[in-house]
Amino acid sequence: MSVRQAIQIREDAFRPRPFLKWAGGKSKLIPQLEPFFPKKRTVYFEPFIGGGAVFLHLAAKGLIKKAFLNDLNSDLAGLYSVIKYTPADFIESCLALSFEYLALDDVERAEYYYDKRKQYNAGTGFESVTRAAATVFLNKTCFNGLFRVNSKGEFNVPAGRYKSPTIIDPENIYAVSRALTETEAEITCADFNEALDGASKGSFVYYDPPYRPLNKTACFTTYSTGGFDDGEQVRLASCFRKLADRGAVQMLSNSDPKNADPADSFFEELYGGFRIRRVKAARNINSSADKRGSISELLITNY
Repeated sequence: MSVRQAIQIREDAFRPRPFLKWAGGKSKLIPQLEPFFPKKRTVYFEPFIGGGAVFLHLAAKGLIKKAFLNDLNSDLAGLYSVIKYTPADFIESCLALSFEYLALDDVERAEYYYDKRKQYNAGTGFESVTRAAATVFLNKTCFNGLFRVNSKGEFNVPAGRYKSPTIIDPENIYAVSRALTETEAEITCADFNEALDGASKGSFVYYDPPYRPLNKTACFTTYSTGGFDDGEQVRLASCFRKLADRGAVQMLSNSDPKNADPADSFFEELYGGFRIRRVKAARNINSSADKRGSISELLITNY
């Protein structure tokens, strides 16, 4: 191994990475999105932070002067805040859950999971750090790593069956915490319109909203109680146009309806006048391996 390779390995080890398994996460799409990212430091807005892959990538490259991160899911917003301000306490809480869980057999693990899920949904016995740790624990030990809630706001994903799940990577959490601190990230839990109030000329906005489902069985939009139907997609497009008029630089990801219906021009009509590109995405969150594969997704920009 050369010195250059050794240095690169060390740099990669300290580069922040997404710490959740997230439906629609953008980590594997980064190489295709890279040509359209900002080339100089900018004020960054992301109203649907989710797994945070794009934010973490741009932060690691030093391209974010100031970040405004938002999610309507209060547990997710709270999780990012905890990691920013109290990473050591968060890691300690996650490791305690991990040690307890991994010491159990399969039957005991399922019982442990459902006990934690029940407590999580009841909302009792938690403060901010332990709530954040429970969010990560459930994400890493539930079936297929989904984050899904019902109409009552209850996390309702069944237990997974992983032999040795990695619930927490302390070095990565510290790296994420540094990224949030160095970008002076402001983390909010609000409607996307409110979260983008401060976006102005030259700001870079990346939208990764709940995707419009291609069919009734392909819906991962229930990460918050309100849902995200076509009416919300229309409202989001109106926000996109408003910020375009302000001079904000914007990129938006969404599903490509033409995967299921070549005649479906929902987004072409909604974002008429803007640039619509297609990228290839591998979608791995599915209960059947034979239903996982490559599909196209939309990348919409005003530049």
